[in-house]
Amino acid sequence: MIITRTVTVDRPVSAVFTYLGDFTTTTEWDPGTVRTVRVDGDGEVGTIYHNTSRFLGRRTELEYVVIERSPDERIVLRGENATVVAVDTMTLRQPRPGVTEVTYRAEFTFKGVWTRLAPLLTPVLAPAFRRLGDEAEAGLARALTTLPTT
Repeated sequence: MIITRTVTVDRPVSAVFTYLGDFTTTTEWDPGTVRTVRVDGDGEVGTIYHNTSRFLGRRTELEYVVIERSPDERIVLRGENATVVAVDTMTLRQPRPGVTEVTYRAEFTFKGVWTRLAPLLTPVLAPAFRRLGDEAEAGLARALTTLPTT
């Protein structure tokens, strides 16, 4: 399952990158996130976050690791638990000064028995993932517009 959403805000790319580079901010914009805590690191590659989320009424916990970080351009985190691997990629682009376009891509790959069940569950899961993406897009747009304009 892949969710991709793009948000454009009248905020400088450096402010947006700084905000998104701290994955604990997911509690402010991702509706599924209950809590995200930085376990180790300073936000750079190798930083570990513990994320607790709720999806389809079920609580799930993932350990995310920052696997790529290019200032003002891209942040990639890989999350994993017993049933899923999630790769979250945030790509930033500055179409003109003071404006930032963020493309958020979340790719979920099921593990274990869920690998065989995923094709059967896709008709049920697809609308829920689509709704999650829509809510995250709206939350991200709201949160980013609160950032300073300079």
